[in-house]
This record gives sequence, structure tokens and C-alpha cells, in this order.
Amino acid sequence: MTVRKNFLFEEEVAKHLEELAKAEGKTQTQIVQEMTEERYRQIRKQRKLEALEALKGSLSGMIGDVDIKKARMDYLTEKHGY
Repeated sequence: MTVRKNFLFEEEVAKHLEELAKAEGKTQTQIVQEMTEERYRQIRKQRKLEALEALKGSLSGMIGDVDIKKARMDYLTEKHGY
């Protein structure tokens, strides 16, 4: 499915788009689509990195200031006398 979009470009930007399309043997639409998808991939990658950074530390068994592994070991020690 395709969707028609109309854009207004500054004159210089429009000329650059024309030159890019000619130089690469593509339509202006193809150039805009490729550039949009590349920028989108960059933003998506950055968001994933930020989400991963936010999780940093939580994968080690830490929740806030509580070490889950230590809490479990303490519990088992008390319960079973290890």
C-alpha cells in the first residue's frame, strides 16, 4: 500500500534532492524513502540502547538496593540451616 504525501522544501533542499536522485539514478521518492528509513533505523537503535542502559544492573539480580540472590540465600540459610 502506498500513501501520497506532499512536502514543501526550501529551494536549495529541493535542488539537492534532485541532484541526489540524478546522481544515484533513482527517483526523488526513492531517495526520500531511503533517507527516512535510515534515519528511523538510527532512532530505533538509539531507543533500544537507551532502554538497555536503563536495565543495566537489573540483570545481575538487583532490584533497587536489594540483591535478590543474596536475599534468597539468606532465606534458604535460615530455613534449612545451610
